[in-house]
Amino acid sequence: MDNKRIVVLGAGESGTGAAILATQQGFAVFVSDSGVIKPKYRELLDKHLILYEAGNHSMDLILSAGEIIKSPGIPDNSPVMQAILRAKIPVISEIEFASRYTQAKKICITGSNGKTTTTSLIYYMMRQAGMNVGMAGNVGKSFALQVAEENFDYYVLELSSFQLEGMHRFKADIAILLNITPDHLDRYDHSFQKYINAKMRILQNMTKEEYFIFCSDDEITIRELENIVLAAQSLPFSAKTIQSPGAWMENNRIHVDFRDDLFSMPLTDLSLKGRHNVYNSMAAGIAGRVLDIRKEDIRTALSTFSGVEHRLERVLKIRDVVYINDSKATNVNSTWYALESMETPVVWIAGGTDKGNDYNELLHLVKDKVHALICLGADNSKLIKAFGGIVPWHVEVKSMADAVKEAYCVARAGDTVLLSPACASFDLFNNYEDRGKQFKQYVREL
Repeated sequence: MDNKRIVVLGAGESGTGAAILATQQGFAVFVSDSGVIKPKYRELLDKHLILYEAGNHSMDLILSAGEIIKSPGIPDNSPVMQAILRAKIPVISEIEFASRYTQAKKICITGSNGKTTTTSLIYYMMRQAGMNVGMAGNVGKSFALQVAEENFDYYVLELSSFQLEGMHRFKADIAILLNITPDHLDRYDHSFQKYINAKMRILQNMTKEEYFIFCSDDEITIRELENIVLAAQSLPFSAKTIQSPGAWMENNRIHVDFRDDLFSMPLTDLSLKGRHNVYNSMAAGIAGRVLDIRKEDIRTALSTFSGVEHRLERVLKIRDVVYINDSKATNVNSTWYALESMETPVVWIAGGTDKGNDYNELLHLVKDKVHALICLGADNSKLIKAFGGIVPWHVEVKSMADAVKEAYCVARAGDTVLLSPACASFDLFNNYEDRGKQFKQYVREL
């Protein structure tokens, strides 16, 4: 085992960035990917003279590493990880590794839903305020690559439970936990508690100098906080009760109180609509005050931010039917928010790779709002069992082209066609972005 030798598992955005930073820091680096490496990542590895393999794991080379940087998509129960764990080689995430080589302040966002929107909103707010900031984590260019190539004073990091698993000494300066609902249970032995434990790792190593922003309306979060000693300063947000210091919704306004200095803004002025986005805007507003951003800059950002691609993204209106791309809704709770925000009858396109979904919480919304269900997946049996007796009409399709065609035929004037799958995309698509882009393409071809 050589402590100056690092093996990176996975040569996607995260792994390639980690390999480049490790090389820059003087480590001997080997990258191993059991699948196909995309051309753009091969070119980067070649450019930096980094050794790599694709379509295979050379275990002798992997097990000689002093440390392993694991891409977040590789589960611990995979054969390569089982061998590494038996060999007791330290395994970390790209985020953990990159944090060793930057003094930048880190604003870290996690949660089952709303991560990308809130991360992008805070980044936009900081940019608008003229701050020298990068955005990374589960979105955009990898954290490690930015640490290698940029010189930012701040990073806004979207952190998934998978990334948090591999973080040990890492510490957030501002940690934001939006919510915790069942997701990725297939990765966590169908144990909700294991998933919760991964999410709560965002609090590790924090002291009284740091801030923790969280939703006090989220029962799971509150239950977990009762069982830990929290060192960071708490700043809750709520749509139900006054939180001072913190943020709350009252009289159709959001209010943010930090250090006895109140910021207030009408809900109608927020650019992001829907109850879930009120929560996201409150979290961003608190972060803005902690970062000492001027109230007017916070107000401008919250009223002009244009949203995130594939997240309740309005595509087109055709024959008085609105088409909305919510491909990023890869779990039941995300789809709950999407359906809850619909104000017209819905033609719902759903389905994909089920992650241990419980559809019960959607039943009343589907019954009230959905008149047609288009099941887009390799196996739609669970969807049909849950909603077949509730929705007046449903059909199964195996391609996005057919899904859009069926939606166009069944939609009536005044309807909304909503792609909000509640499932992962990997049965028929490369990822949720591919799924969303295909939806937009076929809608534009109508």
